[in-house]
Amino acid sequence: MAPFSAPVPVLTGLKERVESLTVQGDKLYLGTATGSVLVYKVSDETNGSDGVPSAELIETKKNLTKRAIEQLGVVQDIQSLVVLSDSVVTLCGLPNFEPATVLTQAKPARVFAVFTTVQYEGGSEQTKNKGVAVVVTYLAIGCYRKLVVYSWKDGEHQETVETILPHSARTMSFIDGETICLGYSPTDYVLYSLKTRSTVDVAAPTQGPAVSTSTSGLGKGALSGLGGYIGLGAKSKPSCFRIDDNEAFLAKENNGVFISLSGKPSRTSGIDWPAPPEETAYVKPYIFSVLPSGSVPSASIDGGANVPGTASFVPTTVLEIRSSISLLTSQALPVPFKTPNPGTPYPSYSARLLTSSPGAKSPLFLLTVATDRTTATTEGSTLWLFSMKSWSEQIDELVCSGAYADALALLDSLDAVILPDKETKQRTVRGLLAVAKFRSAKYTNAMNAFLELNINPAKIIALYPESVSGRLSVPEENWIHLFGGPAPNVGSDSPNDNAPGDLKASESGSEHPESGQPQRPPSPQGSIRGLLRTGLDSVRATAKKEDELETASIKAKRKDFEFRKSVEELMRYLSDRRPKVAGALEALHITSAEAHQMPLLSAASKEDLFALPDTPLTALTPEELVRFAQIVDTALFKCYLQVRPGLLAPLCRVANWCEVSEVEEVLRAREKFSELIYLYNGKKMHGKALDLLQQLSEKEDDMRDKLTPSVNYLQRLGPDYINLIFEHSRWVFKQDRDIAFEIFTSEEVELPRTQVADFLERLDLELCVRYVEYLISTKAEENTDFHDRLAELYLRMTLDAKKRGDTDTRQVMKEKLLHFIDTTTRYDIAKLFARLPSDDLFEAKAILLGRSGRHDNALETYVYRLQDFIKAEEYCKRIYNPEGETKNVFLTLLRIYLRPTVKTSIDLLTPALELISRHSPRLDEIETLQILPPLVTAKDVSAFLVEALRAPIFHTRVTKEIGKARDEQVARRLMYLQANRVKVTDSRICPHCHKRLGHSVIAVHSPRGEVTHYQCREAFSRKLKELRG
Repeated sequence: MAPFSAPVPVLTGLKERVESLTVQGDKLYLGTATGSVLVYKVSDETNGSDGVPSAELIETKKNLTKRAIEQLGVVQDIQSLVVLSDSVVTLCGLPNFEPATVLTQAKPARVFAVFTTVQYEGGSEQTKNKGVAVVVTYLAIGCYRKLVVYSWKDGEHQETVETILPHSARTMSFIDGETICLGYSPTDYVLYSLKTRSTVDVAAPTQGPAVSTSTSGLGKGALSGLGGYIGLGAKSKPSCFRIDDNEAFLAKENNGVFISLSGKPSRTSGIDWPAPPEETAYVKPYIFSVLPSGSVPSASIDGGANVPGTASFVPTTVLEIRSSISLLTSQALPVPFKTPNPGTPYPSYSARLLTSSPGAKSPLFLLTVATDRTTATTEGSTLWLFSMKSWSEQIDELVCSGAYADALALLDSLDAVILPDKETKQRTVRGLLAVAKFRSAKYTNAMNAFLELNINPAKIIALYPESVSGRLSVPEENWIHLFGGPAPNVGSDSPNDNAPGDLKASESGSEHPESGQPQRPPSPQGSIRGLLRTGLDSVRATAKKEDELETASIKAKRKDFEFRKSVEELMRYLSDRRPKVAGALEALHITSAEAHQMPLLSAASKEDLFALPDTPLTALTPEELVRFAQIVDTALFKCYLQVRPGLLAPLCRVANWCEVSEVEEVLRAREKFSELIYLYNGKKMHGKALDLLQQLSEKEDDMRDKLTPSVNYLQRLGPDYINLIFEHSRWVFKQDRDIAFEIFTSEEVELPRTQVADFLERLDLELCVRYVEYLISTKAEENTDFHDRLAELYLRMTLDAKKRGDTDTRQVMKEKLLHFIDTTTRYDIAKLFARLPSDDLFEAKAILLGRSGRHDNALETYVYRLQDFIKAEEYCKRIYNPEGETKNVFLTLLRIYLRPTVKTSIDLLTPALELISRHSPRLDEIETLQILPPLVTAKDVSAFLVEALRAPIFHTRVTKEIGKARDEQVARRLMYLQANRVKVTDSRICPHCHKRLGHSVIAVHSPRGEVTHYQCREAFSRKLKELRG
């Protein structure tokens, strides 16, 4: 990738020798060897048709100093130009260079650096108030063994700080507002603290990996013959510059080192140039190095070629542009920037005054001059302008080249103000980097990145073969485009289709090729991909040889291992997404139990699924969440099918969002029938499940094993699927009626009883009778409709059996009918009675007549129709109530016997007399004697007459007279006892204690009338009992 556009000449034919340069806004200040300052206005507009930016000379300040101007700078805070000439620093006011203030304290000066920052004063940590913003500008001047620092706050001069140094600074650069990096020599650097006014030595870097510019991989003797080229043996000069607020870059001879604020190396890797650079500069985030002639191989330059066994080097100065993030070379341009014609010797030019403007994204100016004096005098100097491409363009080029880690690091280094869509690009590049990791078999890292980025699961699943992804599968060459990268070029090799070595280099970022790598081949404008291609070809060749040594079985095992590993990582990703998606749906009151009501996943196109947003779940709409859930569960199901078949059944048993059409054929092929049935059940696809169970039943021989799975499945279906139950129970009934009947007697669900009875009645009356009997006897059904239905079914089956001549069935059903109507009352008597035939089932009629209170008609039926006198008598005994309406039921039966209402030839007198003899107490004597026929003798009814004479009125009179006589006897005895008297005189003595009674309370003892004290009564009574005993 070439981050900078091709350099364009801004000024050509400069006859004066330019020694220094600085940029302020659109103005370019050039300091000459004669002490003059040339001021140009650089415009973005082009001059003529060449497309070269215009540079207009607007002012020439001649003889500003007596000697050459060594360095220029601008202090924006006080609108002054800083001029270093003849070891003196002068501040010249802009725009007319007046007044000119000589900084006398900073003598003799050798180098200076300007730094502007914003500081806050008066802030409080407790209130989190930063305070007032103050613009602070520092001008640090390195003098002979001392450092002088001038500063301004909002344009007001502050106290000058002067610090003695052990050596003189030859280069310097601010790292932040408190730290300055000073270079004493190419190998000796220190960090100076403005707060403590002390220095800290920069630690020498430990031997670690370094990124070589161009000579790595050269053979023995590759550097021979370089002594003839100028500059390679020249003495190097120190160079340092700021990378960011925490890091600086030092050029230590031919090594580039990054250091932190503590003076220690901040990175394990650095830069290894083939020779000490003549000039270095920094335009964020790129490091510019001017390498001396004869130090860079021709193969590194566009159009160069390598001869085997030899090394050819560019005979002129080379400008190398390297990323400070990846440390890889982005561009390598020989000076001059135009390739000579074939056969023409390469001209030798030197590049000087490599200086950038202070902006965040600045153009860079480079002054070139021919090393040949005659050519230099004729052509003069040329000032070239390097313009950096837009950040978006750079990032896009890195992405197109597959350098996703570099693109991501570049994005991280940019401010959102510079790149408004920074966050969006970061997400895209991170996703592409994750795809590259996935391609290079780093599945764990890839999945972690996908989780962090909330990538649409459809895209992740598309990275897998069809056995896992199904119709979502995408060819590997389209992966990058799927995740927001560039589309593959048709008919040409895409940069994303390179071998894993290329991906490894792109994702490692700061990890660089080792020193044993062959030198880079030519690349257009120094492309990173071109610089890496040779090393990658070597890696591919080595890998190919190793693969050839492996056997086919080992390859197959390795491939299977990698596949299983990738699927395991996908399962981890899906297991993480699944509960989170379910939680997001539950927050919207959507559960997986409603999955069968949602639009099918197969109804959405592949493009629609890939178009689902890569956002957190909380930002998705309900429809998008449902799609996510369907994608996740379907993919998880396929993963289990591939590597964890034992987990299929648990997943199918619970409610899920799996798309049945995506997996059912695979399950059938693998004979995972139980899992498929669970899946059908969860998706409410009960018809398919029952069809499959019917197919599987054909493989069983035992009837119970054949039918039980279908019966159990039907038992669990509720009333919502009643028609489906009826449909699929028919074939079960054809196989075994008893087992099939269990479908409707399950305790798990309650089916609509009326519909079940109707279905069974259409199927078979006997089944319906059995079901209604089950409802009434087991379920205690009290609905009169079912009782009426059962009675009617008994009646229908009885009559049908009679028509068929099936005596046994008729008798059984008749007995059931009679028992039912005789033992229950929850049926419509009139309705059933109306259905009875006129010439049959008279006993049933009798029972129904009795149930309706028509006892005389019931008895007439027993006597006249059935001629069953015992049942008639039993009927009377069953309903007789001496205190109720049926107290004369026996008399009614007797009247039916003795006074028939129909003509009959049977003898009714005998059962009448037997009734009188057995139940005379329950018959009214007078009524009975009145209805007896005249010819009945007293002997025939002697028992009745005896009982009649023992009527209750006779016994009552006897009892009354006996009671009266007893009362009179008791009254006479009382009168006798009341007539007894005792006389107590003063001389009467108590027979027990032998003391005088006097006026004490006395007790009289019977039957002789002994008188004792009251307190002596008990003792005297015992004495009497002993004497009489």
